[in-house]
Amino acid sequence: MQTTTIRLDDTMKERIAAAADHAGKSAHAFILDAISQTVEQVEIDSEFNAIADERWKAILACGKTVSWEDAKAYLTAKSRGESPNRPLTRSTSH
Repeated sequence: MQTTTIRLDDTMKERIAAAADHAGKSAHAFILDAISQTVEQVEIDSEFNAIADERWKAILACGKTVSWEDAKAYLTAKSRGESPNRPLTRSTSH
């Protein structure tokens, strides 16, 4: 495992030490957890954005959408165990 050096000002070191102590961890473990959580969040965001981009491409390709009001009403009815008709699509104008 390689060693990486990060330079922290005294205020940040104190904040990390206090937060680590509050979390019951060493400063080292706290920093590793913080880095791990940040990397994981960036990966999740990246995956979310990729899915959103693909869905946007699909919308642009077919040119049809469902209004939020219609979608919400449909999903609310489904959550109550009802069998509503699927909402009608509308053409987008680009």
